[in-house]
Amino acid sequence: MDYTRSGAKDYARENMKGIWAAALMPFTQDHRIDEEGFAENVRHWTQELGIEGLFVSGKQGEFFSMSIEERKRSFELAVEATGDHGHTIMSCSDQNLDVVIDLARHAETCGADYIVVHAPALHFFTEYDETLLRYYKKISDSVDIGIALWSHPASGYLMTPELCNRLADLENVVAIKYSVERSMYSELTRLASDRIQVSTASEPEWLDNILELNWKLYLCSSPPFLLQSAKDRRMHDYTQAAFAGNADEAKAISRSLDPVREALWGTRPAEKPHSHQKYWQELLGQVGGAVRFPLLELTDQEKATTREAFEQCGLQV
Repeated sequence: MDYTRSGAKDYARENMKGIWAAALMPFTQDHRIDEEGFAENVRHWTQELGIEGLFVSGKQGEFFSMSIEERKRSFELAVEATGDHGHTIMSCSDQNLDVVIDLARHAETCGADYIVVHAPALHFFTEYDETLLRYYKKISDSVDIGIALWSHPASGYLMTPELCNRLADLENVVAIKYSVERSMYSELTRLASDRIQVSTASEPEWLDNILELNWKLYLCSSPPFLLQSAKDRRMHDYTQAAFAGNADEAKAISRSLDPVREALWGTRPAEKPHSHQKYWQELLGQVGGAVRFPLLELTDQEKATTREAFEQCGLQV
């Protein structure tokens, strides 16, 4: 960390910008973490694609299949491979609060820039707000590192903009990945953007959110390294054009990615997002690897369909 607890919000406002990607974790065929492959991907993403931050060991990274020690090791690998070429945000999400805090403290000591903690599943609850205020305050009080909130439907509920606005007052809460409909994240932007960075993971909405909501942060999913190659950085290019105020140029570049988006998302089996994305990585020359049990691998036919679409989508490799 290059900031103090009291300086977390100011530091994030100056440094938590641009395109951040949610890292997939490559596993070997015997389901060990492919440490060399992961480091190779991180260097490619940050140094060749210009991705400015990495979200490590979240849902895309299959944290739910990893031991606590493996998750800690993934933090260390990401910090080492990123070096001074980008920032890191470590997913410390877990149903057990002691595990969340243990992971958060490890992220702090190993050199991560921030952590992210998604709203937990709450059973037999109807009144969420006070519970979640206590939950995030406990985490906030336990560490100095900057914290990003994360609300998504998989928790079984969504945190309201009003609740998130209250949580934005916590001293070291600096951002939120708000996986909700546009009306909700627009309202939270209006309420809390003076204290936290508001973002959502939808790449198709990113450009409009720069132009219409003045967002500076894409936090984050896998499109930054699936829609781009070292020779074809159109997501980076339309983002920079939008940041510079060149809206027409940005829109034209973004529209040119529609065939790539259609190929990527149009061939993805609904129940196999991880294995499909890893296969797409391999088509791009990245390290994909296996998924962990009980996730499903692609069939040969699904791979053939994906490869055909990839080869015809116009993405330069």
